[in-house]
Amino acid sequence: MNPWMNYHHLFYFKAIAEEGSVSKAATKLRLGQPTLSAQLKQLENSLGVQLFERSHKKLALTEQGKVAFDYAKNIFQMGSEMYQVLHDRIKPLKPTVHLGALDSIPKQIVVQLARAAFKITNCHITLSEGKFDELQRELMAHQMDLMVTNFLPTGINSKGLYPKVIAKKNIRFYGSPKFKNLRKNFPQSISDVPMILPTYDSKLRQDLDHWSKLHKIDFNIVVESQDISVKKLMAVEGFGIIPAAIHAVVGQVGRGELIEIGQLHGVYEELYLVTAQRKIENSIAAKLKETFTL
Repeated sequence: MNPWMNYHHLFYFKAIAEEGSVSKAATKLRLGQPTLSAQLKQLENSLGVQLFERSHKKLALTEQGKVAFDYAKNIFQMGSEMYQVLHDRIKPLKPTVHLGALDSIPKQIVVQLARAAFKITNCHITLSEGKFDELQRELMAHQMDLMVTNFLPTGINSKGLYPKVIAKKNIRFYGSPKFKNLRKNFPQSISDVPMILPTYDSKLRQDLDHWSKLHKIDFNIVVESQDISVKKLMAVEGFGIIPAAIHAVVGQVGRGELIEIGQLHGVYEELYLVTAQRKIENSIAAKLKETFTL
């Protein structure tokens, strides 16, 4: 039996998840608690996963339960919208695409990706930002269609991910105009200069450490952050210098808020569009991955 075809199982599961307990859900639905518990057990047995775990006398969704809950909400929402459309009460839904971006991805790249999606079709975009492991879970659970990232895992952690390189840019150090004297005798000039660097969640940070050892440069790190917007603001305010690809700071350089200090030969930032294996591919995400480039 396909468990997703049992409307009542999904309905009861959704109610329990929203109320946080079988007893509260039973009261709300005016059902006996044993009946509701039995329905939940049948659903878990059909799926072959545990949907809830008990935490402090309250039911908490497991990781599989969170995925199932998101699908259940979407199923009931789509059912309601279908009824409205069939009775001409609302316009048909626009095609949707869920895009994800690491915190370290410049916002203008996210905007360019959204603009490219709108050119493909008049669509509805959901955008999520965060750390790689958080976005990867959504992508693998089919809650997200496409992710833009400057980091890729290796080995077993990369299983089921399909990346495409959309850009490979040289890394340079940038700083406010007060650091213009560092252009002379670069890169030795930046030893012990205040720096705003990415965290070790980023491959770029590992490449920077290797570069510093190779050139015998001592990094004076004052701030670590994965959020590129924060790093740029701090650099503009003169907290320190930052390593970045030109596409990340083009606006600040154009306005004279940041200046280029020097290029790190052999250090690059690669950007990827990543999808996950799925039976039914989102058509907008597929077209973006095929055509989008920087």
